[in-house]
Amino acid sequence: MENNIIIKGARENNLKNIDIEIPRNKLVVFTGVSGSGKSSLAFDTIYAEGQMRYVESLSSYARQFLGQMGKPDVDFIEGLSPAISLDQKTTSKNPRSTVGTVTEIYDYLRLLWARIGTPHCPICGRVIRRQSVDQIVDKVLTLPLGTKFQVLAPVIRGKKGEHQRVFESVKRSGYARVRADGVLYDLSEEIKLDKNKKHNIEIVIDRLVVKQENMQRLSDSVETALSFSEGLVIIHQPVNSYEELFSQNYACAECGVSLPELSPRMFSFNNPYGACPKCAGLGFHLNVDAGLIMPDRAQSNIEEYMSASACLECHGDRLTPTILAVTVGDISISDFCKLSVSDALAFIQGLTLEGADAIIAESILKEISTRLGFLKNVGLGYLTLSRSAGTLSGGESQRIRLATQIGSGLMGVMYIFDEPSIGLHQRDNDRLIAVLKSLRDLGNTLIVVEHDEDTVRQADWIVDIGPGAGIHGGEVVAQGVLENIMAVPQSVTGQYLSGMRKIPVPIKRRIGNEHSLKIYGAAEHNLKKINVAIPLGTFTCVTGVSGSGKSSLVNEILYKKLAAELNRARMRSGRHDYMEGLEHLDKVINIDQSPIGRTPRSNPATYTGLFNDIRVLFAATNDAKVRAYSPGRFSFNVKGGRCEACAGDGLVKIEMQFMPDIFVPCDVCKGVRYNRETLEVRYKGKNISEVLEMTADEAVAFFENLPKIRRKVEAFCRVGLGYIKLGQASTTMSGGEAQRVKLAAELLKPPTGATIYILDEPTTGLHAADVHQLIDVLQALVDDGNTVVVIEHNLDVIKTADHIIDLGPEGGAEGGNIVCIGTPEQVAACTNSYTGRYLVKML
Repeated sequence: MENNIIIKGARENNLKNIDIEIPRNKLVVFTGVSGSGKSSLAFDTIYAEGQMRYVESLSSYARQFLGQMGKPDVDFIEGLSPAISLDQKTTSKNPRSTVGTVTEIYDYLRLLWARIGTPHCPICGRVIRRQSVDQIVDKVLTLPLGTKFQVLAPVIRGKKGEHQRVFESVKRSGYARVRADGVLYDLSEEIKLDKNKKHNIEIVIDRLVVKQENMQRLSDSVETALSFSEGLVIIHQPVNSYEELFSQNYACAECGVSLPELSPRMFSFNNPYGACPKCAGLGFHLNVDAGLIMPDRAQSNIEEYMSASACLECHGDRLTPTILAVTVGDISISDFCKLSVSDALAFIQGLTLEGADAIIAESILKEISTRLGFLKNVGLGYLTLSRSAGTLSGGESQRIRLATQIGSGLMGVMYIFDEPSIGLHQRDNDRLIAVLKSLRDLGNTLIVVEHDEDTVRQADWIVDIGPGAGIHGGEVVAQGVLENIMAVPQSVTGQYLSGMRKIPVPIKRRIGNEHSLKIYGAAEHNLKKINVAIPLGTFTCVTGVSGSGKSSLVNEILYKKLAAELNRARMRSGRHDYMEGLEHLDKVINIDQSPIGRTPRSNPATYTGLFNDIRVLFAATNDAKVRAYSPGRFSFNVKGGRCEACAGDGLVKIEMQFMPDIFVPCDVCKGVRYNRETLEVRYKGKNISEVLEMTADEAVAFFENLPKIRRKVEAFCRVGLGYIKLGQASTTMSGGEAQRVKLAAELLKPPTGATIYILDEPTTGLHAADVHQLIDVLQALVDDGNTVVVIEHNLDVIKTADHIIDLGPEGGAEGGNIVCIGTPEQVAACTNSYTGRYLVKML
């Protein structure tokens, strides 16, 4: 019992008072159809309880910084370890945040460049070396014995004027000679310089001959010269006119550029000491003075001041020219961050250092190499460290945090993951599973909410939640090892794992309507000026390993070009030469995973227009007519019918002084959003609030006699969202759910037969049964004569496509090429295609 996590009476969301025991120190997968209650058990119950217990152990002062932790609806949980959640939320939207900063690799890079970096003059490019008095003396003593030389102290470098005051000051100090513009002058004579020209002036400190007995005098002379010239000294040999400049500081006497003492903060673009002053370290041209933004780096509206073009001064490198001129292995810190993770790792492993530099850098390089290795192992070798964190997908962000956790080396921790396989090609997925197992082998418990079949099969323990979604789920259908799950007839997951149910391969592949959409010279990001043809009237899948260029081709070039030309959107497409075939299309629909709304007031009913129909229906009831209620009365967004105590939100914010603010149900309306008079109006026994609380599956039966409303509700069910509530707040929906709500809205529009639909990984968050349902919907769109283009890694979707465009062969700089094009059978026969190798098994 002590080796298990014991849960009694879990009732969070749709969970039906379940009792369950989960083995510790194992890789445990929670699976089941979408909306069955997996996340409710993993995140809203187990993780929430662990966090609540941790916060309650702290002082009231500390708790105010950690947020309010509500107790989950569960009777009893025993055996919890400290919990860490790795969900699909993007790492950071701050434009200052990069892959390098969120992984903390950039912190080590700053330390490395500050400690062993070689400074160069940012103007002439000369190496600038800092040397002590002893090093300068030792250098002079390498000259042949008897060599005559002079010790000069530069006092004027490239300044106009006659400089008579300088000469007088030097003479008062007891010196007899100076050198001006390469000519020696006796200070007892009158020296006339052209006041309109720039001059270089050095004091002749001493004249010596290389002898061992002159060593102390030479040392004293060098020290004196350094004090006069603020750290610069010239050793001049008059016989052969040879001279060498030495610097006690980082300075270039030729250009007059002086570098301060190098420190890690100077390599930070979030620090005024290192950030480019023109763009305040953002790398983009700013529409205002950068000085107005730099002091407040946390301000949320900073992106409003950023243009799309790179900074004219730093060209997107974010740092000052002085810092960019410091190199390790002949490249700057900015150039290093532009390398892919894989290339950066190879660079670090191939770096050759000697002497003190090798000793100083040893531990730093080990830390950088380890962290880069972890990123590569979780399938992120194609990312660059300079990549903005805000451009990462949820799956990429989660895997970055996974790599960070592996690097921490913690033991005895409970990690909870939300579909870490999202966005991964099958090749990279194998690598991810190996990483998860290594984290388990350290002595940790891993709870993974997952639909990916390979991950489920590799689990030590499987918990199948279901049997259906929403009110039809919330129960433990089966649990145990893989064989246990497949032996339970009621388990939908088990049926797909055993092969009893499967997504069939189409008997015939479509060839299209004889027209094609052709893209020539696609060169956005890592694309290698490729030419691509998409047959219209087909279901086309764009595949390839992570980072191969799929999104660059489809989202940046194809969609943006079509949106600008067909939808008249103000978008600039990615780099390409030209595109043909647009005349055969009437519009483009991009069904992405962005939220359907930014506030809790937005929901599936409002997004699809269903809410308008429901309000009209309630206004047509006898109760509403007697009271002269219009449809507006039944909106929680306007005054009249809503509860004014909470302004229709259903929640009220309570300020808690030194504790964090909390949100509680409104005391007046009890969270239903409407006032008493509005709620007295009923249709078939339900008021407007109760209708919004219905799931789509329930609403289909409820509105069976109202074709217009029923058709809209059925659209949710067609895309696998029968479990969501009509009034579910958009802020509580996943990216995959938001995408399917948008797809449902598109299904309600009359088909034109000339529309192109673009979807980016629509299977995100979907069980095999839901994927089956989604494929049927997409195929129906194509049957109507439309074109569907999907970026996808799911092999069940890929095998049902008419046409495949496989990019690669690798990610990042090694991707961006067409590996193969054709039907799934043709791609499966291509030995160079990673997609083809995995597709063979599916066909």
